[in-house]
Amino acid sequence: MALGIYLSGLAEVRPKRHRCYEKNKRGKEDINMNRAWWKEAVIYQIYPRSFMDSNGDGIGDLKGITSRLDYLKYLGIDVVWMSPVYKSPNDDNGYDISDYQEIMEEFGTMEDFDELLSAAHERGIRIVMDLVVNHTSDEHRWFVESRKSKENKYRDYYIWREGKGENTPPNNWGSCFGGPAWEYDQETGMYYLHLFSKKQPDLNWDNEKVRREVFDMMTWWCEKGIDGFRMDVISMISKTKEMPDGEINGLYGSFDPYCVHGPNVHRYLQEMNREVLSKYDIMTVGETAGVTTELAKQYAGEDTGELNMVFQFEHVSDPGKYGKWTDERMPLTELKKIMSHWQTELYGKAWNSLFWDNHDQPRAVSRFGDDRPQYRELSAKMLATCLHMMQGTPYIYQGEELGMTNYPFSSPDEFRDIESIHAYEEWCESGLVSHEEFWPCIVSRSRDNARTPMQWDDTNEAGFTTGKPWIAVNLNYKEINAKTETEDPESVFHYYRKLIALRKEHPVIVYGNYELLLADSEELFVYTRTLEEKKLLVVCNFTDSEVPFSIPEAFVGADCLIANRVERGGEAESRYDEAETVLGPYEAFVLMTV
Repeated sequence: MALGIYLSGLAEVRPKRHRCYEKNKRGKEDINMNRAWWKEAVIYQIYPRSFMDSNGDGIGDLKGITSRLDYLKYLGIDVVWMSPVYKSPNDDNGYDISDYQEIMEEFGTMEDFDELLSAAHERGIRIVMDLVVNHTSDEHRWFVESRKSKENKYRDYYIWREGKGENTPPNNWGSCFGGPAWEYDQETGMYYLHLFSKKQPDLNWDNEKVRREVFDMMTWWCEKGIDGFRMDVISMISKTKEMPDGEINGLYGSFDPYCVHGPNVHRYLQEMNREVLSKYDIMTVGETAGVTTELAKQYAGEDTGELNMVFQFEHVSDPGKYGKWTDERMPLTELKKIMSHWQTELYGKAWNSLFWDNHDQPRAVSRFGDDRPQYRELSAKMLATCLHMMQGTPYIYQGEELGMTNYPFSSPDEFRDIESIHAYEEWCESGLVSHEEFWPCIVSRSRDNARTPMQWDDTNEAGFTTGKPWIAVNLNYKEINAKTETEDPESVFHYYRKLIALRKEHPVIVYGNYELLLADSEELFVYTRTLEEKKLLVVCNFTDSEVPFSIPEAFVGADCLIANRVERGGEAESRYDEAETVLGPYEAFVLMTV
């Protein structure tokens, strides 16, 4: 049954009213910051291949997304960011683009995109495109021409180098997806750079013609009416002229000092802003691996003329046993230190992006919470509380609002992600580490955890497709699905609805100053938000144990905006009148002084 059918009656469903509730009267705080619609928005990321299949081929598509817009409207989000839907041979699931102005055949047609854009706008939902311009597919016409000869007019669209010697690449750099970052091309006897797959050659942004091609393409999409761009690995578009060997990190040398935050990246983004971005009312967010708060102020400062905000990855970059691969967790004190650093350093200077997971990260509830059945819902709500009460723009990854979990992979044959497949080959099949040692690490961190199909209902294949899905549906879809949760007022889904509504109601959540409390606690994440006379206290228990807590005097007896344990927000206990309390496992609550 299509979700739109059973959703039609849900407008009248309301969460059971407890005395711990969202305040109804909008505050009248003066906002002493530059207001913008994208600062006040909540963004929902869709991975189109796994969201909704409309034609039974097992692959999500544009018509499928359009069919679920009412669900997103009901959730309350403002913006949809779609991972790439452009024409692509799919070596990296669409992040290898062969034509920026055509739609991938598996996803539909440009007419289908136009229908989606119009239907979203009719519902007040904006559409943000994924802009992948550090590299193209090797099947893009520019690269097809570039590799024909050294004299071809497209040769300088990409980065070509002579080898050090016979069968020796120009340097020792490794690619992000395993193997060397250079591929030998028989036609001209030279190597081309690919920081990702060998089918994703890097563009040469030092070539002015390349930049003009990119800016013209972006203008074409803006004129079509899209509402912004998420910019894939945008901090890597500028490389140094010199490309020496990098420091060995794992099996290869690191390219980071020469390809990340390169010498001209800010000049190129300022040029992009002048030529395209500043001419439209759109939002931009850059994926900027390795970014610091100081660099973020350059990329997304209020007055730098580059981007609106950036993604930083410190909180999801805990050092692994084998590169990024690990089954260990970052200590809560370290997580708080990182999150708080970004909150305080960017306040009033640049804008934060808030996220726990995305298409490149494992599921949040499995990574930061507790996906055991008795704790999954509680910890999912706790994580949502912790993130959505921070300063910045929150991003929800599809299924996060349901508390979807990691997939229980049992064999490498189940992987579809090029990164996971290559990692297993490099570490295990080469004999560097045993399967028994490596398997828990790759299962914990594989990107495929986020790419299993959206769980819509408890019918066959979770209602995602009538065919065979391109990747397996998580086995827990009968318990975790949108139909069940939209009908349950105490579900994770409805908790997200409450958080989104609170954000729209109270400017202190969007613009308030942040202060961390109990920095040394390994159990509790506690912070305040302050804007004029309004002040919030956010308390989150990251453990499966009871933890005593002393409520600060200023908040004793304050109104409870939201809490994830019914007994805390029930009729019997509506206010936190006592200073000393005990938090239950994964408990979270928010108090507000008035």
